[in-house]
Amino acid sequence: MHLTQTAYAKINLALHVRARKENGYHELETLFAFVDAGDRLVAHGSNEDRFSVTGEFAGALTNPFDNIVMQALFTLPRPDGLAITLEKNLPVAAGLGGGSADAGAIFRMVRDGYGLPDDWRVRAAKLGADVPACVESETCVGRGIGTELEPVENDLAGMAVLLVNPRVALSTGPVFAKWGGGDDGPLPQGTAKDIFINGINGLEEPAVTLCPIVADILEQLRVTRPMAARMSGSGATCFALYNSDEERDMASQHIAAIRPDWWQMRGHLR
Repeated sequence: MHLTQTAYAKINLALHVRARKENGYHELETLFAFVDAGDRLVAHGSNEDRFSVTGEFAGALTNPFDNIVMQALFTLPRPDGLAITLEKNLPVAAGLGGGSADAGAIFRMVRDGYGLPDDWRVRAAKLGADVPACVESETCVGRGIGTELEPVENDLAGMAVLLVNPRVALSTGPVFAKWGGGDDGPLPQGTAKDIFINGINGLEEPAVTLCPIVADILEQLRVTRPMAARMSGSGATCFALYNSDEERDMASQHIAAIRPDWWQMRGHLR
């Protein structure tokens, strides 16, 4: 058996923080979207589950057996083991759902090779709030903690997108701890484009407080005159959408010229 999957980078086209729940979690309303690039996973049949990691950000996975990829494998019943090789191309703690995307790719691999159990959505949600959305990797609205998914008209499919990260890890917990405690209000109504243009990321301000370079990335992206630029998730990755590959590539060259140390990824929205 030979299976391959891309763990598509997740971005939040809009993220509205609502109320803090009694259990400490926050009610969210978000518009998930996915880039046609990310980590790469290859699986081969094996007498037991095995895991290895390569790629630029492999060093961030300090314990290869205590990670969400292995947790995803363990939660899905199969008659055989799988030897997984992960090419870690996405930065960690970056607002791109990298680990969740990897888990989503594992679910798709098992689906293709063996089929998924009927309760796969419940199993996915136990691994992380973004994992159910990452399994399908399709533009959708997420509510609650992000696991209540709703379809949306995707009129942004194919849009050129540029991702930029300062190579600074930014953990979700501290960003939420800096959140002011108000209510960003509901997501706008309409298509994916309507929600993106009229929405916000309510975590940008607390993220900038902790990681001021996020504001610098957004400033430089906006200089390139995209449709819009925004931070993804709890940061520190920011993204911008463009009407053409040429505009995106010129923006990428501008960023590389002034900050060659920043990580970039080019792609298209799925």
